[in-house]
Amino acid sequence: MALKVIGAGFGRTGTRSLKDALEQLGFGLCYHMDDLLEHPEHVRAWAAASAGQPVNWEALLTGCQAAVDFPAYRLYRELLAAYPTAKVVLTVRDPDQWYASTYETIYQAGPSIGEALGLALRLPFSARARNLLRVFQLPGKLVWKGDFAGRFGDKAYALEQYHAHIAAVQRNVPAAQLLLYDVKDGWEPLCTFLGVPVPANTPFPHRNLRADFSHAPRAQPLPPEHAER
Repeated sequence: MALKVIGAGFGRTGTRSLKDALEQLGFGLCYHMDDLLEHPEHVRAWAAASAGQPVNWEALLTGCQAAVDFPAYRLYRELLAAYPTAKVVLTVRDPDQWYASTYETIYQAGPSIGEALGLALRLPFSARARNLLRVFQLPGKLVWKGDFAGRFGDKAYALEQYHAHIAAVQRNVPAAQLLLYDVKDGWEPLCTFLGVPVPANTPFPHRNLRADFSHAPRAQPLPPEHAER
């Protein structure tokens, strides 16, 4: 099944809401980080693709017509090369709000102490546990230590990378295939871009808000100098 929509936006730019919206619009299954957690055996293929190695996208994305969030967003160029007629949705939001939300959620996310201990005890006996460990390690290696050079705690530097990513996507994707999109704008711009009707009497999904984030109780609060104003 050919991929029709590629999400190129950073995590915490409404990617979970976009996943739900695309699935409601009939774009089959939409691959998201949640799907990698459900299928940790995929981690080797994503790691290989991120290292520039060839990947069988059809096998990895079986049944999917869209892919958003990590790790797919980092590979939007590779995915577009494999599916040249796909449309690219670059989700964006207010940069300061994005930074605060990211810092307090996915930047510090990970298994609890109990979960980590349980995972460690299963490692010698469970391929799934070993793959889950690789999944948890992948964002640290590719995003926080890679894309942000270990400097995500430096807000000014993180925002530079945020804006640089947006500019790079705009350079690399043909304008006719690209939508710069804030999920706060709802159905209309997304549906117009994708050429599908706006769902009648259906509210746009807003999912994975900061207050709902499952790891939020374990996150450290944002330093005062970085706090959202």
